[in-house]
Amino acid sequence: MMRKNGLKMGVLLIAVWLMNGVMPAMPSAKESGAVFYVAPNGSDHWSGTLKQPNRDQTDGPFATLYTAQQAIRKIKAEARLNGPATVYIREGLYLLENPLVFTPEDSGTDGRPITFAAYPGEEPVISGGRLITGFELKEPNAWSVVIPSVKDGQWIFRQLFVNDERRQRSRSPNSGYYHMIGKISEKEPHTFQFREGDIRKEWLERGDVELIGLANWTDIRMPLTAVDETAHTAVLAGKIGDFMRENNERYWIENNPDGLDKPGEWYLDRRSGVLTYLPLPGEKPEAVRVIAPHLQQVVRLEGRPTEGKFVEQVRFQDLTFCHTDWPLPPKGYADMQASHDIPAAFYAVGAVSCAVERCRFIHLGNYAVEFAQGCKENRIVGNEMSDLGAGGVKIGEGEVRKDEARQSYGNRVTDNHIYDIGIVFPAAVGVWVGQSSYNHITHNHIHDTYYTGISVGWTWGYGETNTHHNRIEYNHVHHIGRGVLSDMGGIYTLGVQPGTVIRNNLFHDVNSYDYGGWGIYPDEGSTNILIENNVVYRTKSAGFHQHYGKENIVRNNIFAFGKDNQLMRTRMEKHLSFTFERNLVYWKEGKLLGSNWTDDQYKMDDNLYWNASGENFLFAKWSWTDWQKRGQDLHSLIADPLFKNPDKYDFSLRSGSPARLIGFQPIDLRDVGPRKEFAVKPSAP
Repeated sequence: MMRKNGLKMGVLLIAVWLMNGVMPAMPSAKESGAVFYVAPNGSDHWSGTLKQPNRDQTDGPFATLYTAQQAIRKIKAEARLNGPATVYIREGLYLLENPLVFTPEDSGTDGRPITFAAYPGEEPVISGGRLITGFELKEPNAWSVVIPSVKDGQWIFRQLFVNDERRQRSRSPNSGYYHMIGKISEKEPHTFQFREGDIRKEWLERGDVELIGLANWTDIRMPLTAVDETAHTAVLAGKIGDFMRENNERYWIENNPDGLDKPGEWYLDRRSGVLTYLPLPGEKPEAVRVIAPHLQQVVRLEGRPTEGKFVEQVRFQDLTFCHTDWPLPPKGYADMQASHDIPAAFYAVGAVSCAVERCRFIHLGNYAVEFAQGCKENRIVGNEMSDLGAGGVKIGEGEVRKDEARQSYGNRVTDNHIYDIGIVFPAAVGVWVGQSSYNHITHNHIHDTYYTGISVGWTWGYGETNTHHNRIEYNHVHHIGRGVLSDMGGIYTLGVQPGTVIRNNLFHDVNSYDYGGWGIYPDEGSTNILIENNVVYRTKSAGFHQHYGKENIVRNNIFAFGKDNQLMRTRMEKHLSFTFERNLVYWKEGKLLGSNWTDDQYKMDDNLYWNASGENFLFAKWSWTDWQKRGQDLHSLIADPLFKNPDKYDFSLRSGSPARLIGFQPIDLRDVGPRKEFAVKPSAP
């Protein structure tokens, strides 16, 4: 009897669910999982178990992600969760007042993860911003609004987005750069000389302007503390490193009131709290959505690795994260390299077996994703990251950790599309791996950066490191540098890295401002790295450059169309720098070998060289005969490799290619870049 009544009750409940147009996911008989929903038309007073509000408006989805998270915590604390837990987020804009923070208590388990996902077919947007409304027509071509929290000193923002597009903060000059006269002074406070009219003393009285300067591989972003218009000198607020000083350094000024002179620009007066915007043609206040960021981070995974407590098995799928700002200390910011200390919008410490899959990161003021100290076996897969203030992904940290719990290793960064980065901090990189090992950086598409595409290692020279056994494979990295910074690579490495492999990648179009536009760049102390089966072409300085390092192997690669040089080597040392074998080198301009080849601490053999311009060439300062007398390239060839169409960058080999004679194996680039299967969205629940 009870069984029949139970069956009748189940049928009745299903009928009620169907009448309301919803059907919750049903856990299996062996598991008691949980499914919750969040929607803009939801309520945090409801159960969150319905996809949409019922007809009586008495139940439906939650309104906020925070409440969904608390609901899962509750059923876990009550030991009622014996299966996966999923939060489906319906389409809409979710403005966060605080980051969504996950602790070890939010963890899932193997096979029973905690998942926050977009409702299939919909695109929810999780924002760290605030809507700005109430614009009034200040003058024929300007809107303005007073923002009380800015005037009260509670909020400052440095980015603005109108109708889902980034707008330019007031800038002088509108394009290009000003140039300092000479160099910034070595002594503090750092002073520089500017050209007449480029900087005005009255800007400082408002306390709003920032100077952004570019030097070598770094950038500085600082307020000015003094201006002498008669002597044409200005004083920077903070301290800079010697390598941040470049002759006639380029710079521009942001958030200066008279720089507001072009449609699409905006200016924020912190004293009055007034935001002024020059609309684009056709824009009307009542028909635009204006958002300014107020959070630096939207998601934080906060494990406690020193206690052995981690955030585990938490996943984020098919979500869009946007509208974060960047921090600027009172004395400004001076980058050391790669903007590695700029935080990410999605930040994790002490995270294990977590995942960020098929998400979109856009309109950010910082890095997109960071798995830092104590992060192991995590997946960052199939994401799109663009319009970023800094870079794409950071793995590990700068410090060498001896405690295993605090080490980062075994993470996978695969099949991501990372582009249009470094908008605020030009020195940021596509993927940065610090002190971290056994990671896979594979099948990513990285392009349109102002600095390096992929950077691996964070120990200069031969000192202690936790970076080794990383795999960098099947990545497509191109249009790196864009003529803005110097000393960069499609891939850049540092330190002793046994077991690290750079294989089957495509690097091209690396264009530095001055020196150092390289394809593959083993920098200081790069050691025991295998570099094979890569194709590198159209680089400013060289396809391959080793500053200094030890016993690297460079084999079966194609280096083509270097502008200044094809191969470079800088520092002489008493050990073997590298072995260079079974490579094809093809060019039409520039030298074959650049920089320093005076000693014999390198081994080159079984290579093929061809200058397609038809001109004779030297091996550094030696003829082919004298080069071989030095013991180099004894079995190598000078011959046309018979590429199918090198001018169209088709480096596949035609029949009869002499490359076969040196043992060269054809390089298959069909699998380079993201794979389609990692962009497929799941079916409806």
